[in-house]
Amino acid sequence: MTQPPIALTVAGSDSGGGAGLQADLKTFASHGVFGTSVVTALTAQNTVGVRGVSVTPADFVAAQLEAVLSDLPPKAVKTGMLASAETIALLMGYDLPLLVVDPVLVATSGDVLFDGAAEYFALFGRAAVITPNMSEAATLLKTRISTVDDMADAARELAKSGPECVVVKGGHLDGEAIDVVYHGGRITFLSAPRISTRNSHGTGCTFAASVAAQLALGASIPDALSHAKHYVTRALAASAGWRLGNGHGPLSWKEIENAPQGLR
Repeated sequence: MTQPPIALTVAGSDSGGGAGLQADLKTFASHGVFGTSVVTALTAQNTVGVRGVSVTPADFVAAQLEAVLSDLPPKAVKTGMLASAETIALLMGYDLPLLVVDPVLVATSGDVLFDGAAEYFALFGRAAVITPNMSEAATLLKTRISTVDDMADAARELAKSGPECVVVKGGHLDGEAIDVVYHGGRITFLSAPRISTRNSHGTGCTFAASVAAQLALGASIPDALSHAKHYVTRALAASAGWRLGNGHGPLSWKEIENAPQGLR
């Protein structure tokens, strides 16, 4: 008998299926990792925007977490939309392995999903990797970020809160898709061709979930980051020709089969 590695996502549900725990579970499965979930919030959303949010009470978040951890212990944990200060405080009471924190504050559509940015800093101290995008890093640090140098400064500053590794994602910059990594006391870069597509909903969730899946499989942090960058690039390319919804469509979960030959 063999047991596949398990990863856990603690995140909100996206009724449109493109982001949140739905994207996380698809990503886990595509990596050969068994995915479990704790639902922190329900959202009524589609590719155009978020119509409503119902936050899961912290005691029921705890009940879900206890149920999973007692029977299906994960090798790695990824957080997404945590939705409330109470849920963040709850997570602080658990020793969660190889924690990847994607501080979901604002949706791609611009809708604010959680305005308690300051609460994340305590959780960062428990993390192996944190993955804010430029706007999230700017919100967390109460500053402006518009260049790669700004991203590097932000990564260094966020590292002071205690995570082993910080990735500031630069998907909204012009030119190459460049992410800035601070790990082991130095700055490095993840670079990939920019894919021209409107189907970018769930990009951040997918990247962080790919990192967590790789960590659950035993990869080092640098290798997990490199893999996740390539995985997301292929997923964006594979869905570039899709027409799903009237706004920002999702990434492909069949990224290897459908991506252009040069990105496989």
